[in-house]
Amino acid sequence: MTERRITGYHVLFGFVAAFGVIISVNLYLAFSAVKTFPGLEVKNSYVASQQFNAQKAAQEALGWEIDADHSDGLLVLSITDKNGPVRVQSLTATLGRATTVADDLTPDLVFNGTAYVAPVELRDGNWNIRMVALAPDGTTFQQRVILHVVR
Repeated sequence: MTERRITGYHVLFGFVAAFGVIISVNLYLAFSAVKTFPGLEVKNSYVASQQFNAQKAAQEALGWEIDADHSDGLLVLSITDKNGPVRVQSLTATLGRATTVADDLTPDLVFNGTAYVAPVELRDGNWNIRMVALAPDGTTFQQRVILHVVR
């Protein structure tokens, strides 16, 4: 019986195989993270930060409370102030998951006299509504509303 010896080629193959697995897994995870990243919030964060306090004060002056609910296939987005329901000049909303844009959709919200409603079928879990509304006085109101869907 011949004795097996570890040669330099065996050690080289072991190192290449081990680091090959590590690098492959890291590349897979990096590409998966970039592929599901929803994108930037703002193009230039420095410029956005210069206007943040003024925009926040204008939004708070409106005194709006935002609430979202989903039941029986109906999305309900309530905008209220001290006088009751608010009807805005315009409202756009993107409904999606926090971690991916694959499920994003833009519901057709219609004011029914008390809230904005749209028929939407949602799976269980956490959803975000990224809304932008234009107040009757021309103030832009932006907010991310968290919606928990449980059946």
